[in-house]
Amino acid sequence: MATIEDLEKYSKRFARWSGDERLAGYPFVENVNAPLTPLRRALPMLNLGLISTAGAYIDGTEAFDVDSRDGEFGFHEIPVEVEADDLRFAAKGYDPKAVIEDRNSQIPVDRLLEYEANVVIGHLNDVWWSTSSYIPNAAVVADELAPVLSERLARYEVHAALIVPASRLCHQTAALIARRIESDGIPTIVISVDRSVTDSVRAPRTVYYSGELGSVVGPPNWPEFQRRVLDETLRTMETFDQPGSRKLAVELQSRVEAARGER
Repeated sequence: MATIEDLEKYSKRFARWSGDERLAGYPFVENVNAPLTPLRRALPMLNLGLISTAGAYIDGTEAFDVDSRDGEFGFHEIPVEVEADDLRFAAKGYDPKAVIEDRNSQIPVDRLLEYEANVVIGHLNDVWWSTSSYIPNAAVVADELAPVLSERLARYEVHAALIVPASRLCHQTAALIARRIESDGIPTIVISVDRSVTDSVRAPRTVYYSGELGSVVGPPNWPEFQRRVLDETLRTMETFDQPGSRKLAVELQSRVEAARGER
């Protein structure tokens, strides 16, 4: 299935876009159909891959170029052993304050390692993948970035991928990457706080709630909230029998927690 169904139409619309960094008049991708690959392993048997679009890179390595009109289409492959203090962020379209304070608000490595230790998942893949937070040219995401990322997941024998966008624009990037990976036979799930974008692109599996750009997995230093988002996300991934998006119940649960004085 095509990552962008009417690529010619999109490319013409993108060529007319002014390049406004606030995305005024930006031509978000519009797809009708979506691929779906069945999840063939239970969570405790999964090698789970993590893809972040927060623009993270290791201090001392090259940062993503966020000034290009098209955006940068490379990625960084980061070992899970890399500490949060060693990460830097080329952030555009979102405020990096939360992820700098607590990377798990956007890049939930520590939460997922806890899940591995408690056999919620079988294994968090040995590396995770980081893309730019600002890639306006969706055609190149579809043609260049998504296929290479999909190949890397296959090489690592990843059984399913969790994809976490950071900015509004990278909700589109995340959904396009998910479509390609899923078309290549690996199940995915995207956490969204901007359902209008992920639904327009038609990511195969999306969960959404009224969260914040820049802290899509949950507020910084609130591990209970982050676990709640991740737990419901991963368990929901098992239940999709057709492409679509489903709302998480984390907001109601967190209001109850706050009312009890537990937060």
